[in-house]
Amino acid sequence: MKKLTFQIINKDRSINAGMELDSIGKMTEFIGIMLGDGSIGIYNTKAGNKIKKHHVVKVTLDSRNKPYINYVSNLMKEVLNVEPRLHFKKKENAVDIGTFRRDALDYILNEIGLKMSPKWNRMKIPKKFMKKEFYPRLLRGLFDTDGSVTIFKNNGIIYPRIEIKICPSPAQKQFMEIVNNLGFKHKIQNLDKGKIRIRISGVKELKKWFEIVGSSNQEYIKRANIFL
Repeated sequence: MKKLTFQIINKDRSINAGMELDSIGKMTEFIGIMLGDGSIGIYNTKAGNKIKKHHVVKVTLDSRNKPYINYVSNLMKEVLNVEPRLHFKKKENAVDIGTFRRDALDYILNEIGLKMSPKWNRMKIPKKFMKKEFYPRLLRGLFDTDGSVTIFKNNGIIYPRIEIKICPSPAQKQFMEIVNNLGFKHKIQNLDKGKIRIRISGVKELKKWFEIVGSSNQEYIKRANIFL
């Protein structure tokens, strides 16, 4: 199998191996997920009389979507070589999938190249991943977390629409470039506070989306299958 010259963490935590095509596909999808519902940070917590630093990499999902929770948990395990912890929030339909390992946070910042939270005005796809062969999986990760498949009526006829919301950041321009490059007919809706929504409408474009980008979120796949 053809290998790409990207680095990954091996089982012994070394960072010096070439990455195979399947592995880099998983990594680029994970990057899209982190840009969607991910969070990266270092937080101070009090333990007795001491202040302890927590190094956090996490993804927050709908706790009712069990298949996608399992998928993202396994993906994080493979990309970061960690055993993710699941924290279900009692008063919300939400779950955090994450790790407190410092080496995982260092890797995602220094090797992968993602930015610390908050994402507002700073979220960005690392330059080395802005290549056409990586576009579909980057877009899939973002879509599965910060996107949706909606259904609307036009003159009594039901149509599907893919929508993805992006906060003000350099990633807006990057994802618009990706959507353009992959040939999707789309519209950009300007929202409040600098946010945008990418809208891709119609059965033809939905079919193209699932041929090129796809989804790992079973809830979206079920909704789309009405039209596919």
